Amino acid sequence: MNEASNKSYIKYSWFIMGFVFLVILAGGVVRMTQSGMGCPDWPTCFGMWIPPTDVSQLPVDFESYLSKQDIDHSFNVYHTWIEYINRLLGAILGVFIFIYAIWTSIKFSTRKPKMKILLLFNLGLATSLIIFAILRYSLLAQLSGIAFLLSAFFSLSFAIRYASRRSLVIVSILLLIAVAIQGWLGKVVVDENLSVVKITIHMIGALVIAALPLINISKLIEDKIQVTPFIKHLMSGMIFIVLIQIILGTQVREEIDVISKALSYEQREVWIEKLGSIFIIHRSFSWAVIIGSIALYFKGRDIVEYTKTGKWIATNVIAIVGLGVIMIYLNVPAISQPLHLFLACALLMQLFYGRIRIT
Repeated sequence: MNEASNKSYIKYSWFIMGFVFLVILAGGVVRMTQSGMGCPDWPTCFGMWIPPTDVSQLPVDFESYLSKQDIDHSFNVYHTWIEYINRLLGAILGVFIFIYAIWTSIKFSTRKPKMKILLLFNLGLATSLIIFAILRYSLLAQLSGIAFLLSAFFSLSFAIRYASRRSLVIVSILLLIAVAIQGWLGKVVVDENLSVVKITIHMIGALVIAALPLINISKLIEDKIQVTPFIKHLMSGMIFIVLIQIILGTQVREEIDVISKALSYEQREVWIEKLGSIFIIHRSFSWAVIIGSIALYFKGRDIVEYTKTGKWIATNVIAIVGLGVIMIYLNVPAISQPLHLFLACALLMQLFYGRIRIT
C-alpha cells in the first residue's frame, strides 16, 4: 500500500496525536487553576457521572469527598467542571484510540472477515460487561469481564499474526494499552491526592501516547529526510535533553505548587525566588536546548527536505524560552505555565518525528 491509499488513515493518526495535545493542554489548565482535586473521586465526580453545578446537588455524604481536597475543603463549581472536562477529554481520547486500534487491525489484516467477526464478538462482550456493571449484577459482570479479557487477548494475537503490516498493528495495540494504563494512572493520582511522582509519570505517559501515532505515520509516508550523521546524532541527543527538561520542569512546577499553597496563592512576585536547586538546573539546562536548536538549524539549512523542520524547531525553542523569561520576570502569569509545557511537549514530538523520518 502506498501513501495515497492510506491518506485517511494517516490523517486520523495525526488527529489522534493532535487530540493528545488537547488533553495535555487541558491538564495544564487544571494545574494552572489548582483544580486537580475538583473531582475528589474517580472515575465518578462526587459519586456522580455528571458532576453537580451547585452545593445543593451534592450527595448526602459530600463531606467525605471534600475532606480529600488539600486546597480549601469546599465545593468550587469551576474547579469541579474544569477537572471533569479534562477527564471527559481523556475518555474521548480513549474512544478515538479504541477506534484507531480496530481500524488498524482490520485495514492491515490478511483475514478481514474473521477479524471483523472477532471484533464484533468483543464489542458484544464489552457491552454486556458495562450493562451488568451498571445494573450491579456482580457475578455476571465478573464472568463477562473474564470472557472479554480472554476474547480480547485472542483477538489481539489474531490481529498481529495475520497482519500485512505487523508493526503498524503492534503500535496501535501498544497505543490502546498505553491509554488504558494512563487512565489507571489518573485514578492513582486522584487516590493519592496529586502525588508528585505519579503526576510526572502521568505526564510521561501522555508523551508516549502522542509519540506512538507518529511511528505509524512515519512508516506510511514517502517523504523521508536524508541528512548528515551530525544532524542525525544531534537530533537524537536533543530528544533526550528535551525529555529531561520536561521532567525537570514538572518538578519545578511541583515546587511552585507547594510555595503558592503556602502563600495562599498570593505574592506571585516571590514564587520564583523561593525555588530551589531544581529550578537552577532547569534554567541552566535550557542553554543546551538553545545551542542544540541553533546547531540543528544552521547545519541543516542547505538541506531542502530538512529546512522546514529546522525552522519549526528553532521557532518553537524561541517561544519556549520567551515564555520562561516571562514567567521569571512577570511573576509567573497563570496562562504562561500551560503554554510553556504545551510547547515543550510539541518540541519533543517535533524532534522525535524528525528523527524517525531520517533515513
